[in-house]
Amino acid sequence: MAKKTKITVVGSGYVGMSLSVLLAQHNDVTVLDIDAARVDKINNEQSTVADTEIKSFLAEKSLSLTATLDKQTAYEGASFIVVATPTNYDSDTNRFDTSSVDAVVEDAPVVIKSTIPVGHTKSLQERFETDRVIFSPEFLREGQALKDNLYPSRIIVGTQCKAGAEFASLLKQGAEKESIETLFTRSTEAEAVKLFANTYLAMRVSFFNGLDSYSLAHELDTKSIINGVCLDERN
Repeated sequence: MAKKTKITVVGSGYVGMSLSVLLAQHNDVTVLDIDAARVDKINNEQSTVADTEIKSFLAEKSLSLTATLDKQTAYEGASFIVVATPTNYDSDTNRFDTSSVDAVVEDAPVVIKSTIPVGHTKSLQERFETDRVIFSPEFLREGQALKDNLYPSRIIVGTQCKAGAEFASLLKQGAEKESIETLFTRSTEAEAVKLFANTYLAMRVSFFNGLDSYSLAHELDTKSIINGVCLDERN
């Protein structure tokens, strides 16, 4: 039996919980959280988020998954520390609050899954003089986070170091989809992909909301129009 990799996931929201369950199929995963109620839920094989797939895996799969409030216990012996903490955007300062991410980097090399500004990973690499600060964006839907990790549209890892390739292999190992498109870029390009993917998605939602309003106003069949538009191979 292959030796399991110890992985620590910081945060138990949608991103953290889905990654923890995905990786715990083949590796020893410890979730670090500051909320005792969330830690208790995970240790009792309960999900901290509303996600049917996560609940099913916790109930039916044999997972090596524990949770703790203790940072030292969580970090000891970990090959990867995955940061999935909230980085809320402050409209007053026009900046993301990256303090929870930065605090972890001060303790150990990490894989950042939180949303951060373009260039932030590079600044951390320069500050801590290491290339083992990796950014790997998530493309998840609320309520279907684990499903999106089991069948990812792509895996993007923002680093050229060996650890990045190893982490990508762990994600593929836990996925059920085969032949996953995997891109290795610089950290800044990976951060930009996340930024513009979110922007593009918001534009699509706005566009189709407008299309729907137009259809309703003119008594048109919205579904037929959307199907016709989306069959264009140039999209």
